[in-house]
Amino acid sequence: MKFGIVVFPGSDCGYDCHHVLSQVLEAETVFIWHGDKNLKNCDCVVLPGGFSYGDYLRAGALARFSPVMEAVKEFAENGGLVIGICNGFQVLTEAGILPGAFLPNRGGRFICRHVYLRVENNQTPFTLLFAPGEVIKIPIAHQQGNFFIDSPHQEEVKKHIVFRYCGPQGEIDSRYNPNGSWENVAGIVSREGNILGIMPHLERAAEEILGSEDGRRVFLSVIKWWEDKKWK
Repeated sequence: MKFGIVVFPGSDCGYDCHHVLSQVLEAETVFIWHGDKNLKNCDCVVLPGGFSYGDYLRAGALARFSPVMEAVKEFAENGGLVIGICNGFQVLTEAGILPGAFLPNRGGRFICRHVYLRVENNQTPFTLLFAPGEVIKIPIAHQQGNFFIDSPHQEEVKKHIVFRYCGPQGEIDSRYNPNGSWENVAGIVSREGNILGIMPHLERAAEEILGSEDGRRVFLSVIKWWEDKKWK
């Protein structure tokens, strides 16, 4: 399986993703420059975190116009696997590939710490190796992570929530919502299930030395899903 990591100006987490995928998981991994429209025959495209274009105007608002996003959108519409992490999630919403929008964090501050997430759906290519209701620990690092969806679309999006901010025992309430996200949303998938947007940094929870290996299981789930599909 081949992963491609999109590089936008200002994105600083792509190398972390590359390390996890190529060194930790030993998967074939390449970088894809934002000005290219060739996705290099990748099976899964990753839009990493960071601050694409310095987050000018708002997070992800300029990156959505990069030429590569035309290719990413077509790839996703044809069933290709796409993961947007933190700023990558913001880019996906700005591009209309995933629903919703991001507001500044409740309280207005940048937040950088570990949080607990509850797995809401393990029937996706990204969550096969998790148990329903399992609580995992992944770090966040964002200032505009407050996920918003307008009321006409809320019931539909509820069906596609895969990760929610929670307490250490899986409690879902405002005490454990770090940024004010609607319904404690930390991650959603597209209606078809082939696109994941997640605010916490999976790549920063992929090795024991970092305090958690929970994030690597998302990537391992993708690899397992792909291998199972290949042999069907």
